[in-house]
Amino acid sequence: MYIKTGVADQELVVNTLPSDERRKKGPYVFIECYQEIPCDPCTKICPFGSILPMDDINDLPRTDYDTCTGCTICAAICPGLAIFIIDETYSETEGTVTIPYEFAPLPAKGDIVEAMNRAGEVIGEAEVLRVNPNKRRQSTALVTLIVPKDKVMEVRFLRPKKDEADRLPKADPNSEENLPDSTVICRCENVTLGEIRALIDEGYDNVDEIKRISRAGMGPCQGRTCRPLIMGEINRRTGKAYDDIELGFFRPPTKPIQFEQFLGGEEDDN
Repeated sequence: MYIKTGVADQELVVNTLPSDERRKKGPYVFIECYQEIPCDPCTKICPFGSILPMDDINDLPRTDYDTCTGCTICAAICPGLAIFIIDETYSETEGTVTIPYEFAPLPAKGDIVEAMNRAGEVIGEAEVLRVNPNKRRQSTALVTLIVPKDKVMEVRFLRPKKDEADRLPKADPNSEENLPDSTVICRCENVTLGEIRALIDEGYDNVDEIKRISRAGMGPCQGRTCRPLIMGEINRRTGKAYDDIELGFFRPPTKPIQFEQFLGGEEDDN
């Protein structure tokens, strides 16, 4: 089901849970990364080594829940927005879910928002407990929601309530003020929007030139996220039509395989 829909089913979620004893001790990380892809920043960033080292960059992350403190650093750095922090000890009836959030404007503490599940369906309301914009780390903002305790394993996103959304300032997609220079465009290579803008202003107006100079698009995902963002910035700053922007060369994401997979046989075969 997950392969077809992209939505984690109950079996995948249950198999990832820590023990009942650990869940009663306080906040813990919950990683919903169920596909083998070349990605490992969570293992590098954890200050406690709680996300265990990988033998292969394509391995699924594994967590040592005994050392995890729920510090949220890994949730802010995950390029796939697949890491959440759960606290089932907030109160007798409520827990908290910390969610990576990349939309503007950010909600504010005390806001009542619509809580959504993995499929994007609204399943109730939640109160915003705190907001960490993570400007200093230049990583993803985190929003912590207070939700009914039986919903902590379901709530995975939020959106403003409709009446509140009408009162929010409307974003102008052509306004540079919406996205500060510190915005990270290429997460694989940590290239910021300010670097991309500077290159465009110097006269580089195609994706391949910008890629070679800044390394944006050279990471494991090969530009699946940053390529259209760079094209959009070229369009805004130069007026160049999308059809006229050269994409350059890129290779699809690949996964290395060992020669033994071609050869077959047993380990002791000559």
